[in-house]
Amino acid sequence: MSSSESQSRAAYEAWHEAVYAEDATANRPWHDLVLRHLRAADLDGRDVLEIGCGRGELACRLAESAAPPRRLVAADFAHVAVRFGAARGRHRSLGSISWMVADVQAVGLPNETFDTVISCETIEHLVDPVGALREFYRMLRPGGRVVLTTPNYMGAFGLYRAYLRLRGRRYTEGGQPICRLTSLPRTWLWLRRAGFRVRAVDASGHYALFPGGTPWEPGWLKTLAPLLWPFGLHSVFVAEKPGGRAGGAS
Repeated sequence: MSSSESQSRAAYEAWHEAVYAEDATANRPWHDLVLRHLRAADLDGRDVLEIGCGRGELACRLAESAAPPRRLVAADFAHVAVRFGAARGRHRSLGSISWMVADVQAVGLPNETFDTVISCETIEHLVDPVGALREFYRMLRPGGRVVLTTPNYMGAFGLYRAYLRLRGRRYTEGGQPICRLTSLPRTWLWLRRAGFRVRAVDASGHYALFPGGTPWEPGWLKTLAPLLWPFGLHSVFVAEKPGGRAGGAS
């Protein structure tokens, strides 16, 4: 493991310790985007992996859905996050979720194991994002889908990163040592390089920023969302592994 990866793990573990809340739900903007684009066929009776599951809010939401996965594996490289996720699952009596600690770039599960892979806000913090996407590709059955979220710095936050750079400062998310300048075109290119066919792209979250101030999303920006969606901070991609229809329960 490189020094950057070790620093990233340490920062991530500390962040999870600081923000854990047992009653938290899957209501972050990127979770909303994932839930908006997941089909019933992606979950109902399927084998599903959420990689980079954090503290398990989304995994629990999926397990509690009207048509839950046949098998749901929730994995994260932070031991603290997995421990909190498993505790949340026990608190909700969700014994159907398998929790595991795993490196997103080398998960260690067999080829063509899953019908759906979900990953939220993870690959932008990796040394090799395309390598991680190829790992998702390896684990998916032919015709399987990945639902992936990353930040999209084509909007106000991209300008903020440029402002910090001009001031000789570095932009980080929660102290992460790796924080890539992701965008809709760049994430699309990564998916294509990994072998996926991109089927849908969406973004949301339009913020007004002022140096030293707190980001806020004014109502007038929300009304323009249908026109401004390519510049939203939170992006989601739905991509497919070429081949036959994904396996799963008949």
